[in-house]
Amino acid sequence: MFHDGQINAQQGGASASLWLTDSIRNGGPDRRDWREKLRDWAEDVELVPDLGQRVGSFTWFRGLATCFGLCAAALYLSPGFHPLPGERQPLMAARQFDEVRSQMIMPLALGADSGRRMGPTDAVQPLRETPERPQIELRAQIGGSDSLSRALARAGVSSSDTATVTSLMAGDIGAGLKPGTPLDIVLGRRASQDVPRPLDKLAFRARLDLGIEIARVGGVLQVQRTAIHVDETPLRIQGVVGESLYRSARAAGAPPKAIQSFLRVVAQQVDLGSISAGDRYDIVTEYRRADTGDVEVGDLLFAGLHRASGRGIDMLKWTQDGRTQWFEASGVGQRRGVLSAPVAGRMSSSYGMRRHPILGYTRMHAGIDFAAAYGSPIYAATDGVVSYAGRHGGHGNYVRLEHGGGLATGYAHMSRIAASPGQRVRQGQVIGYVGSSGLSTGPHLHYELYRNGQTINPLSVRFTTTSQLAGRELAAFRARLAQLKSLRIGLPVQVAQKTAGSAATGK
Repeated sequence: MFHDGQINAQQGGASASLWLTDSIRNGGPDRRDWREKLRDWAEDVELVPDLGQRVGSFTWFRGLATCFGLCAAALYLSPGFHPLPGERQPLMAARQFDEVRSQMIMPLALGADSGRRMGPTDAVQPLRETPERPQIELRAQIGGSDSLSRALARAGVSSSDTATVTSLMAGDIGAGLKPGTPLDIVLGRRASQDVPRPLDKLAFRARLDLGIEIARVGGVLQVQRTAIHVDETPLRIQGVVGESLYRSARAAGAPPKAIQSFLRVVAQQVDLGSISAGDRYDIVTEYRRADTGDVEVGDLLFAGLHRASGRGIDMLKWTQDGRTQWFEASGVGQRRGVLSAPVAGRMSSSYGMRRHPILGYTRMHAGIDFAAAYGSPIYAATDGVVSYAGRHGGHGNYVRLEHGGGLATGYAHMSRIAASPGQRVRQGQVIGYVGSSGLSTGPHLHYELYRNGQTINPLSVRFTTTSQLAGRELAAFRARLAQLKSLRIGLPVQVAQKTAGSAATGK
């Protein structure tokens, strides 16, 4: 090991030997330029050492001194922080200052009031009241579960004008305006600020085929109805399934509502996962097109799926005996699915063994319980015939429905029965009301499902209802099916031409 002094001595000796060698090579004293000598010296001497290494050595102290020297030189040569001297400007007169202010730009957030403006003269007199605008034009919109009267009231229309408009439109809007319908409103000048502005004009679209404009003429509101021609030809779209049936149908121009209905109908017949690329779909839906370009998509009418491998599907929507359902091309209708909930409430107890809340011991709970408010309506889970309606032991007020195929449902603890034995009921029909009769601790519905007389879990059963068209009804069904399948694919010719013309004219 060598000490720092020995290392420096060796470095100094090496430098002397290098100088001596150069002198001998050059034939005498070193005659190089001073720049070359300084460059050679800088290569041998480490001017900027790393202060994190060899702490305490001669090289380290030399680097520390260099650092302090550079810092001192920077501070000595700094310009300082005192303000720079400038020429003092004389104060401007008020008139000159106003002239300068007119050229200023000040943010509005700071209360800007600069800019040139005319000064008031003797002709200017202060007003006692701020004058109102002669008219106010605004646009309101019908919201969800909203009405025309509420929308007008929010816009500031008086109750008397609202009542007049409602009476004028009683026969035109029927069940009400669709959510999102815009209302163009013009409010006129009022006599004083204590009363609402009078309604001068109101214009909106009552229906797809009817435009309404209400205006005040001679101080009286009068209505003008404008009939709009609507083409009700159904829309038919066909295509080939690609990566996804939904995406393929959307790319072909099918409305989202129609595709969703199509998938629900097809799912009742085949597994949607079995639909593969190359299958062809055929969609026919209600489609109303107005001359103004507005469109209204209705219900799905026909759903067809022609598969590359497997059974094809042709389903037509048809109404039989007041009930609308889907029928196959052969006239056979099937309705599949789980039994619908018999009451609007949450399931509070499931099927199986449990401790009875009144009897105090464990026994079989042969149904499911729905917690619901007292008096809530109870609905038939599916079509059936009432086989029992009356008092039934611990069930209290009880109704039993027979659905065919060995299936039956029971509804217990009713407060009141709304069905009679032998009555035929449809799915969703009210057969009673929630109560707490019999062995019950509170208002709820005890719902049971029977198969061949034995109770089973109601959540484990799927049902199928089959019906067959015949005679004249079957002939009418086939004629309607042929009519829809003969429709042109896409928009009708006259509508397509009109749409193209509107696009060409920019309207």
